[in-house]
Parts: sequence; structure tokens; C-alpha cells
Amino acid sequence: MKGTEGGRVFFSNVRRSLEVEDEIRLVSVGVDIGSSTSHLVFSRLLLERLDNRYVVSEREVLHESEVLLTPYTEDQSIDADALRAFVDRQYALANVTPEQVDSGALILTGVAVRRRNARAIGELFAAQAGKFVSVSAGDALEATLAAFGSGAAARSIREGARVMNIDIGGGTSKIAVCEGGAVLELSALDIGARVVALDASGCVQRIEEAGARLAAEVGLPLAVGAVPDAAGLQRLVERMAERLFEALQGPALSAGTAALLRLEPLVSARLPDVICFSGGVSEYIYGREAQAYGDLGPALAREILQRVQAWGPRIEPPDQGIRATVIGASQYTIQVSGSTIFVEPQATLPLRNLPVITPVLPLDHEQLDVDAIAAGVRAALRRMDMLLSDQPVALCYRWQGSATYARLDAFCRGILAGLSQILDQGLPLVLVGDGDIGGLVGIHAHSERQMTNPVVSIDGIVLQEFDFIDIGALLDTSGAVPVVIKSLVFPQTAALGRDEVHRLR
Repeated sequence: MKGTEGGRVFFSNVRRSLEVEDEIRLVSVGVDIGSSTSHLVFSRLLLERLDNRYVVSEREVLHESEVLLTPYTEDQSIDADALRAFVDRQYALANVTPEQVDSGALILTGVAVRRRNARAIGELFAAQAGKFVSVSAGDALEATLAAFGSGAAARSIREGARVMNIDIGGGTSKIAVCEGGAVLELSALDIGARVVALDASGCVQRIEEAGARLAAEVGLPLAVGAVPDAAGLQRLVERMAERLFEALQGPALSAGTAALLRLEPLVSARLPDVICFSGGVSEYIYGREAQAYGDLGPALAREILQRVQAWGPRIEPPDQGIRATVIGASQYTIQVSGSTIFVEPQATLPLRNLPVITPVLPLDHEQLDVDAIAAGVRAALRRMDMLLSDQPVALCYRWQGSATYARLDAFCRGILAGLSQILDQGLPLVLVGDGDIGGLVGIHAHSERQMTNPVVSIDGIVLQEFDFIDIGALLDTSGAVPVVIKSLVFPQTAALGRDEVHRLR
């Protein structure tokens, strides 16, 4: 959104008015920069008006980049110049200029999240900062993105099944268990195809900490510049597959497997109905790739597939394999909140690119449980890797029941407790409801709970996780605020199964 003129909200750099258009066409780009690989997807979105908001009705893939082995300098930081050249080339191949891009999403995973790398990468897209949503994905968020991007979450609805998505990349493996379209459990561990990386001559090029630990367990000497023993490498791969398979089966883990965990182990030992694989190693599991790229990918795929096949669940192909966590595009939708809102101080607005959390809150009882509400908020923050966020988040809730003083007070106390680590930094409290209670909630939080943080409480807005929102300044004519919703649209592409070179993510 570029601005307002005459009370009309204009969209992007072409200054379209949402009051007069029933359709909007946008160009979007998704960028995934990870510790092992990087790639881009360019899309054209068609948005159609639905009541007072726009929704994506069509998505056309304009260009999918080749998958680049993320370039590094000698000090093991990402080579920003080489990455810039790659990105520039993809724009040229897509026949798209940065000025033509209306929206986008940049996802950073693995070592790309480290401060010096993230800063260098951010500079590549600095000119488009107002258009891009940037997500630094920790293990929990990356596991969730993979589950949705691979289609595992959708399959769990479609088939009424318990679906486990196993995303195996270059450095880590992420596990997500889905039922009813929701991710119920997550785990992750340091198992990946590039924990030991080799050059074209078979010499060791890079050894990750987990690779060194696992190699020591199986008696495999590793040294940069040396050619490792082939039989020892096979033992290493077998041990990696054993550790991953153990993590799939539930909470009873050996000390060696527990030492590799990046998240808590799975809670349930219940067998899934269906298993899907995503990530770079999945290309070998499903036979879409045969060429090796100086890593353990082909051998690791064989060992893991053998164990899972013997386990029993049905194995199905994903909607997306190596591209499961790339964010296909950002979709803009517009809604307006103005029935009952509270903003104090008014100078708090505008706010841009706020990540949305949608906690499961027990609001259906007459007496609300403060501790349960706080726990629900913390669980949502943890799921989205924002428990220690240094930026505001927008908490979306669905109010149920009456708005008595006692219920409002318990709700606000629970919300404030759940968000305490964010609010303690002085960041604004941002609440978004779907009904007409935003003003009451905001007043109670500010006055009755004596909040010193800025408070923004709006309503009449429908949000979901993976949304990011902009909340504009109060409109002088109506006292309403415009809300721009940027939804992460997972890629739906015809590229699945086509003959193209894939490398490990």
C-alpha cells in the first residue's frame, strides 16, 4: 500500500484504488536462503474482491530459479556478492525488474539467520523493504512451513488422517505431525545430507559439529582435505538414519539421539497413517534426482526409506519436495477496522509487517482460566519461533460469551502474562479480534490493567497464522484504521516431477 488520497486506499506502486476495482493483479517473489541452498519463485497473483477484502483466486508461477548451493566465503559467512549475482540473474530470467514486484517474502533459515549473514542478505533487498515480509525461520517455524508447503497439513484434512511430514535438508531434519489441518507436534534434529560436505574429488570440504560427533561414534576419522573411507561413510549414514528413525517414533530416545535434538522430542508414540518427505533429500527418496552433489544425500535417502517402509505407515509424495519451505508469494488483502477500536497513544500507528499469532484460547467458559490463556499464548509464540521476539506481534483471538468485567479482566491478565517477554521490552500490545469487542478489550488492558506499553486493539478482522499485517494510521474522516494483510501463499506449481537439476536444501 503506497498511501491514501481522498479517502481512497491505493494499492502498490500502480496506485490502484480498492474502491473501484474488483480484481487486482500482482507480481510477487518468494526467496528462500538457507544454510545449504537458496532459490526463488516468481508468481503472478490474481486477487478478487470478497465483501470488504481481497482473496487470491489464481496463482501463476512465472519462474522457478535453479537451486543454488548457498555460497560461502573462507570465513564461513555467506558470500553476499555471489548471492547478489544469483538473485540478479533470476530476476533477468523471470523478465521481472525489482520495480515491477508488488510484494514478496524473504525466508532465512539455518546459518543465514546469523546476524552478520542476515544483515548482508537484507541489504540485497533493501530497496524493496516496504514490499517484502522477512521471516527468520527457526526450527519450529521451518518445520511448520514445510508441513504446510509439502501439503501434509492439507492431506490430513482431505484424508482425515494423521500425517507426518519429514523434511530432510542439508543440515537438519524437521518432523511435523498433522491432524485436521493443524500441526500438533514438532521436533527437529541435527541430521542432514551436508553435515559432511565433499568436493568433486571426494575430499572433505566442510564438517558440521553433528557430523563430527556422529563420525566419532562409528569410528570414522574425518579431516578437511582428506578422502574419507567409503565403508566408514556408509556406517556414518546408517547411524544418521538410525538416529532420525528413533526420533520419529516418539519420546523414548537414547542419549545419542537426544544430543542431536534442536527441539523437544515428539510427545506421542502413536503411529502415523501417512508419511510425506520434503526437503532436498526427498528428491532422492521419490526418485526425482539421481545425481550426487558432494554430500550424503543419495545414501541417506536409501537408508531412511528402508527403515520407514518397514515401519508400516503409507508413504505418499508431497505437493512440494525441495521447495516445501519456500514462501511462494505474499498476498495482500485489505480490511478496515472501525466499529470498536482502541489506540493509545495514536502516534503508535502505523505499524508494519507484524507477524500474526492465533493461539488456541479457552474462551468458551463463563469463568476464564488466566493460566490456560497465558499457556495458549506462549504455545503459539513458541510454534512461530517468536517467544523471544524483539518486534511486536499481532495476537488474533475469537471472543466467545459475554463481556463482563471479570471475563475481560481474566482475558487481559492471561494475554499479558503470555506476552510478558515481548511486552517487557516496551513493545506495543497489539490485539486483533473478529467481533466487535476490540474497544472494550483495549480500554481494559490500558486502564484497568494499567498498561504502560502502547495499546492497539482492533476488531472486525479475520487473520490466520502465516499472516503479516500493516495497521495504518487512524483515518480522520471515520476513526477507522486500514489493515493490510500479507498472507504467505504456499507454492502450487507444475514443476513437481519435471526433469530439472535439484540440489539439497
